[in-house]
Amino acid sequence: MYPLFRPLLFKLAPETAHRLTLQLVRLAGILPPARWLIQAVYSSPEKPVEVFGLKFKNPVGLAAGYDKDGIALRGLAALGYGHLEVGTVTPRPQPGNPRPRVFRLIEDQAIINRMGFPGGGASKVEDRLSSFAHHPRSTVIGVNLGKNKDTPLEEAANDYVALMKTFYGLADYLAINVSSPNTDGLRRLQGREMLAGLLGAIAKERAACTVQRPILVKLAPDLSEGELDDAIEVILHTGMDGIIATNTTLERTGLRSTHQGETGGLSGSPLRARSEALLRQVIKRLEGRLPVVSVGGIMSAEDAKRRLDMGAALVQVYTGLVYGGPGLVQKIIRAV
Repeated sequence: MYPLFRPLLFKLAPETAHRLTLQLVRLAGILPPARWLIQAVYSSPEKPVEVFGLKFKNPVGLAAGYDKDGIALRGLAALGYGHLEVGTVTPRPQPGNPRPRVFRLIEDQAIINRMGFPGGGASKVEDRLSSFAHHPRSTVIGVNLGKNKDTPLEEAANDYVALMKTFYGLADYLAINVSSPNTDGLRRLQGREMLAGLLGAIAKERAACTVQRPILVKLAPDLSEGELDDAIEVILHTGMDGIIATNTTLERTGLRSTHQGETGGLSGSPLRARSEALLRQVIKRLEGRLPVVSVGGIMSAEDAKRRLDMGAALVQVYTGLVYGGPGLVQKIIRAV
């Protein structure tokens, strides 16, 4: 039914449409009859996989950015995802960048966003995850971590370590976001020296924990070969458990939409080739030492299957849902 509703949603501003759909999913998760109906409509065969020590009922996840504050986890879980990634979460609340900050590029099946990590902060997400943890669930929950906008890069490790302490016992895995283009200077944290300092601090903190949680690092699709080599070397040296490839891109080649000149990260169909190229490079360099989660430009079941065939352990979707609807999850699960 999504093709019937999409024209109505697309008449709304992108953020308004997003907020509306997220609230509807949240309400459906709260109301048992609605949740059971969604589960029945979007039921799929289980395709279990085990990655970085966790068992996933299927390899399809929701990328960070959709449910930044974890308000709709029960409703989202009913749609059949194998995992949900909350966030990006920052230690303190922040409003993000000025609006408008999200743009649909309909001709390109793409989105440009410059959100800048808006959200209610760690304490609100902590409360919601604590409540969610009391409910039986089969969906793996990850939390994507980022620094506050006003935290200097030299002190960024303090933000990430504080977030790790908060969510280490609540999340099934953590994702370190050093690759968003929408927080000034954040991508510099992917450089060898800064990344080594950041991940070294996280590894030191984790070593003192009695329970081990997988920690993944999310990389940008715009890294040069040398930058990618440096990042992977640091990730391996500090004992991280996986890589998420990729975040959004700053590249604008071949776009047709009048919004193509907007600043921010580009996602959707135009990101497909770049994300696949980086996935190929990451898998080649890792030589099986770490699992890779592929995200970026997955718009169809065929796209997802190709990523898994290339060697990705899991896939994540977001912009594909905007254009294809929630049924995309079911289509992917049945295809892989």
